Amino acid sequence: MDMLPIRRAILSVTDKTDLVDFAHFLDGFSVELISTGGTYQVLAQAGLKVRPVSELTGFPEILDGRVKTLHPHIHAGILASKDNPRHMQTLQDRGLAPFDLVCVNLYNFSKAVRQGLADTDAVEQIDIGGPTMLRAAAKNFYSIAVCPDPTLYSQVMQEMKKYNGSLTLAFRKRMAVTTFKATADYDSMIAKYLAGSDHTT
Repeated sequence: MDMLPIRRAILSVTDKTDLVDFAHFLDGFSVELISTGGTYQVLAQAGLKVRPVSELTGFPEILDGRVKTLHPHIHAGILASKDNPRHMQTLQDRGLAPFDLVCVNLYNFSKAVRQGLADTDAVEQIDIGGPTMLRAAAKNFYSIAVCPDPTLYSQVMQEMKKYNGSLTLAFRKRMAVTTFKATADYDSMIAKYLAGSDHTT
């Protein structure tokens, strides 16, 4: 699939810089917005029409937010190949819908590093659902777009303006490369911190 119309997006961000403006832009292209926790609250308070992830999954966020997006209603919609009729039929049979854009940035683990937290506190800043969504979307760049950082919003908007609400395969592949680099750097930072950390209590 070369041209991908962006019709349905999930947004879940720690860094909310320019989030509302980006979401308003997507809304202007009639993109359905789905979001989590704090991101949902910010968007809803800004007057945007947005669905909480818990409404989509039929399951509340649990374990102090550790589990909220790890659900087939999310990941089937991210990982389904739009060029594979069996995938699309499975979504239809299961009452699921595909996503076209994943906009996620990660918990600020570097802040935990700077603060010298005990490991038991530092691990709470290790994002699990975020990297999972990012990697899933990056893997499936033939069928979905991924945006891992607020500094990239302008590029997404520029491309969508240029192609009447769609994103090209070449652009999606570039964003996938950026995403895999970002998640690799994130995991490397965590590994280095834990390997050198004496803050175990």
